[in-house]
Amino acid sequence: MRLRVRRRVARVTNADFWFDPLCPFAWISSRWILEVEQVRDISVTWHVMSLAYLNRDKDIPDDYRELLAPAWGPVRVCVAAEQRHGNEVLLPLYTAMGNRIHRGGEKISRELIEAAVAEVDLEPDLVDAMDDASLDDAVIKSHHEGMDQVGNDVGTPTIAFEGSAFFGPVLSKIPRGDDAGLLWDGCVAVARFPHFYELKRSRTGELDFD
Repeated sequence: MRLRVRRRVARVTNADFWFDPLCPFAWISSRWILEVEQVRDISVTWHVMSLAYLNRDKDIPDDYRELLAPAWGPVRVCVAAEQRHGNEVLLPLYTAMGNRIHRGGEKISRELIEAAVAEVDLEPDLVDAMDDASLDDAVIKSHHEGMDQVGNDVGTPTIAFEGSAFFGPVLSKIPRGDDAGLLWDGCVAVARFPHFYELKRSRTGELDFD
Protein backbone atom coordinates (compact mmCIF):
# COMPACT_ATOMS: atom_id res chain seq x y z
CA MET A 1 0.00 0.00 0.00
CA ARG A 2 1.32 3.39 -0.98
CA LEU A 3 0.77 6.45 1.16
CA ARG A 4 0.15 9.67 -0.66
CA VAL A 5 1.75 12.69 0.89
CA ARG A 6 -0.01 15.94 0.18
CA ARG A 7 2.23 18.93 -0.01
CA ARG A 8 0.79 22.28 0.85
CA VAL A 9 1.72 24.84 -1.76
CA ALA A 10 1.87 28.38 -0.45
CA ARG A 11 -0.43 30.77 -2.29
CA VAL A 12 1.34 33.91 -3.41
CA THR A 13 -0.42 37.23 -2.84
CA ASN A 14 0.05 39.66 -5.70
CA ALA A 15 0.40 43.23 -4.45
CA ASP A 16 0.63 46.46 -6.45
CA PHE A 17 2.62 49.42 -5.09
CA TRP A 18 2.26 53.00 -6.41
CA PHE A 19 5.14 55.39 -5.81
CA ASP A 20 6.46 58.81 -6.70
CA PRO A 21 10.29 58.83 -6.47
CA LEU A 22 10.11 62.21 -4.73
CA CYS A 23 8.10 60.99 -1.72
CA PRO A 24 10.17 60.06 1.37
CA PHE A 25 7.31 58.10 2.93
CA ALA A 26 6.81 56.03 -0.21
CA TRP A 27 10.54 55.31 -0.19
CA ILE A 28 10.48 53.97 3.38
CA SER A 29 7.35 51.91 2.68
CA SER A 30 8.85 50.55 -0.53
CA ARG A 31 11.90 49.28 1.35
CA TRP A 32 9.55 47.78 3.94
CA ILE A 33 7.51 45.85 1.36
CA LEU A 34 10.74 44.48 -0.12
CA GLU A 35 11.45 43.12 3.36
CA VAL A 36 7.93 41.66 3.42
CA GLU A 37 8.67 39.76 0.21
CA GLN A 38 11.43 37.94 2.10
CA VAL A 39 9.19 36.72 4.95
CA ARG A 40 5.72 36.42 3.40
CA ASP A 41 4.42 34.85 0.20
CA ILE A 42 3.83 38.07 -1.72
CA SER A 43 4.97 39.34 -5.09
CA VAL A 44 5.02 43.09 -5.70
CA THR A 45 4.38 44.88 -8.99
CA TRP A 46 5.49 48.50 -9.15
CA HIS A 47 3.65 51.49 -10.65
CA VAL A 48 4.16 55.24 -10.77
CA MET A 49 1.83 57.90 -9.46
CA SER A 50 2.43 61.64 -9.54
CA LEU A 51 2.39 63.97 -6.55
CA ALA A 52 2.61 66.91 -8.95
CA TYR A 53 -0.53 65.76 -10.75
CA LEU A 54 -2.31 64.90 -7.49
CA ASN A 55 -1.75 68.40 -6.09
CA ARG A 56 -2.14 70.37 -9.32
CA ASP A 57 -5.37 72.15 -8.29
CA LYS A 58 -4.97 72.06 -4.52
CA ASP A 59 -4.32 74.97 -2.20
CA ILE A 60 -0.95 73.88 -0.84
CA PRO A 61 1.85 75.87 0.86
CA ASP A 62 4.25 77.65 -1.46
CA ASP A 63 7.25 75.69 -0.16
CA TYR A 64 5.52 72.39 -0.96
CA ARG A 65 4.55 73.60 -4.42
CA GLU A 66 8.18 74.59 -4.98
CA LEU A 67 9.25 71.11 -3.86
CA LEU A 68 6.88 69.55 -6.39
CA ALA A 69 8.07 71.72 -9.29
CA PRO A 70 10.64 69.18 -10.61
CA ALA A 71 8.52 66.14 -9.73
CA TRP A 72 7.27 65.43 -13.27
CA GLY A 73 10.79 64.59 -14.47
CA PRO A 74 11.44 61.36 -12.55
CA VAL A 75 7.99 59.87 -13.16
CA ARG A 76 8.24 60.61 -16.88
CA VAL A 77 11.59 58.83 -17.01
CA CYS A 78 10.14 55.86 -15.13
CA VAL A 79 7.23 55.60 -17.56
CA ALA A 80 9.52 55.95 -20.58
CA ALA A 81 11.77 53.19 -19.25
CA GLU A 82 8.76 50.97 -18.58
CA GLN A 83 7.43 51.52 -22.10
CA ARG A 84 10.78 50.56 -23.54
CA HIS A 85 11.78 47.68 -21.26
CA GLY A 86 8.68 46.48 -19.43
CA ASN A 87 7.49 46.72 -15.85
CA GLU A 88 10.49 44.87 -14.43
CA VAL A 89 12.68 47.93 -14.92
CA LEU A 90 10.70 50.11 -12.51
CA LEU A 91 12.01 48.72 -9.22
CA PRO A 92 15.74 48.97 -10.01
CA LEU A 93 15.29 52.41 -11.56
CA TYR A 94 13.22 53.62 -8.60
CA THR A 95 15.85 52.22 -6.23
CA ALA A 96 18.64 54.01 -8.07
CA MET A 97 16.72 57.29 -7.95
CA GLY A 98 15.55 56.87 -4.38
CA ASN A 99 18.96 56.07 -2.95
CA ARG A 100 20.21 59.37 -4.34
CA ILE A 101 17.19 61.46 -3.37
CA HIS A 102 16.46 60.08 0.08
CA ARG A 103 19.63 58.47 1.36
CA GLY A 104 22.01 60.77 -0.47
CA GLY A 105 20.01 63.96 0.03
CA GLU A 106 20.42 65.02 -3.60
CA LYS A 107 17.97 67.37 -5.27
CA ILE A 108 16.21 66.22 -8.42
CA SER A 109 18.31 67.22 -11.40
CA ARG A 110 19.31 65.99 -14.82
CA GLU A 111 22.61 64.81 -13.34
CA LEU A 112 20.83 62.72 -10.71
CA ILE A 113 18.62 61.04 -13.32
CA GLU A 114 21.62 60.47 -15.61
CA ALA A 115 23.43 58.68 -12.78
CA ALA A 116 20.38 56.57 -11.89
CA VAL A 117 19.79 55.56 -15.51
CA ALA A 118 23.46 54.64 -15.92
CA GLU A 119 23.44 52.58 -12.72
CA VAL A 120 20.78 50.24 -14.08
CA ASP A 121 22.38 50.09 -17.54
CA LEU A 122 19.61 51.90 -19.39
CA GLU A 123 20.03 54.05 -22.48
CA PRO A 124 21.31 57.57 -21.73
CA ASP A 125 18.65 59.15 -23.94
CA LEU A 126 15.97 58.16 -21.41
CA VAL A 127 17.05 61.24 -19.45
CA ASP A 128 15.43 63.38 -22.15
CA ALA A 129 12.06 62.01 -21.00
CA MET A 130 12.27 64.41 -18.04
CA ASP A 131 11.04 67.20 -20.31
CA ASP A 132 8.73 65.13 -22.52
CA ALA A 133 5.16 66.17 -21.67
CA SER A 134 3.80 63.64 -24.18
CA LEU A 135 4.43 61.01 -21.49
CA ASP A 136 2.06 62.69 -19.05
CA ASP A 137 -0.99 60.78 -20.28
CA ALA A 138 0.74 57.50 -19.41
CA VAL A 139 1.77 58.87 -16.01
CA ILE A 140 -1.79 60.01 -15.32
CA LYS A 141 -3.25 56.67 -16.42
CA SER A 142 -0.95 54.79 -14.03
CA HIS A 143 -1.73 57.34 -11.31
CA HIS A 144 -5.48 56.83 -11.59
CA GLU A 145 -5.19 53.05 -11.64
CA GLY A 146 -3.91 53.32 -8.08
CA MET A 147 -5.50 56.48 -6.68
CA ASP A 148 -9.01 55.70 -7.90
CA GLN A 149 -8.97 52.71 -5.56
CA VAL A 150 -8.30 54.81 -2.45
CA GLY A 151 -9.63 58.31 -3.19
CA ASN A 152 -8.15 61.71 -3.93
CA ASP A 153 -7.51 62.73 -0.32
CA VAL A 154 -4.46 60.48 -0.06
CA GLY A 155 -1.34 59.89 -2.10
CA THR A 156 1.65 57.60 -1.95
CA PRO A 157 2.42 54.97 -0.80
CA THR A 158 -0.68 53.20 -2.08
CA ILE A 159 -0.88 49.41 -2.05
CA ALA A 160 -3.54 47.18 -3.62
CA PHE A 161 -4.03 43.43 -3.30
CA GLU A 162 -6.85 40.95 -3.88
CA GLY A 163 -9.52 43.59 -4.37
CA SER A 164 -8.47 45.71 -1.39
CA ALA A 165 -6.39 48.88 -1.41
CA PHE A 166 -5.08 51.35 1.14
CA PHE A 167 -2.90 54.43 1.48
CA GLY A 168 0.12 53.67 3.64
CA PRO A 169 1.52 52.46 5.84
CA VAL A 170 3.21 55.78 6.61
CA LEU A 171 6.42 54.93 8.42
CA SER A 172 9.36 56.86 9.83
CA LYS A 173 11.71 53.85 9.80
CA ILE A 174 11.98 50.68 7.71
CA PRO A 175 10.74 47.56 9.56
CA ARG A 176 13.02 44.59 8.96
CA GLY A 177 12.58 40.82 9.08
CA ASP A 178 9.76 39.52 11.26
CA ASP A 179 8.67 43.06 12.15
CA ALA A 180 8.07 43.73 8.46
CA GLY A 181 5.95 40.61 8.16
CA LEU A 182 3.89 41.39 11.24
CA LEU A 183 3.12 44.88 9.96
CA TRP A 184 2.03 43.42 6.62
CA ASP A 185 -0.28 40.98 8.42
CA GLY A 186 -1.90 43.89 10.24
CA CYS A 187 -2.33 45.91 7.05
CA VAL A 188 -3.94 42.95 5.33
CA ALA A 189 -6.32 42.38 8.23
CA VAL A 190 -7.67 45.94 8.36
CA ALA A 191 -7.73 46.41 4.58
CA ARG A 192 -9.97 43.38 4.14
CA PHE A 193 -12.65 44.88 6.39
CA PRO A 194 -14.79 46.91 3.95
CA HIS A 195 -15.92 49.53 6.48
CA PHE A 196 -12.47 50.40 7.80
CA TYR A 197 -11.04 53.66 6.47
CA GLU A 198 -8.55 55.26 8.87
CA LEU A 199 -6.20 54.61 11.78
CA LYS A 200 -3.83 57.45 12.56
CA ARG A 201 -1.51 59.06 15.09
CA SER A 202 0.87 62.02 15.00
CA ARG A 203 4.39 61.36 13.76
CA THR A 204 7.28 61.79 16.15
CA GLY A 205 10.99 61.67 15.37
CA GLU A 206 12.94 62.17 12.19
CA LEU A 207 12.72 59.97 9.11
CA ASP A 208 15.28 57.17 9.02
CA PHE A 209 16.06 55.97 5.49
CA ASP A 210 18.44 53.21 6.59
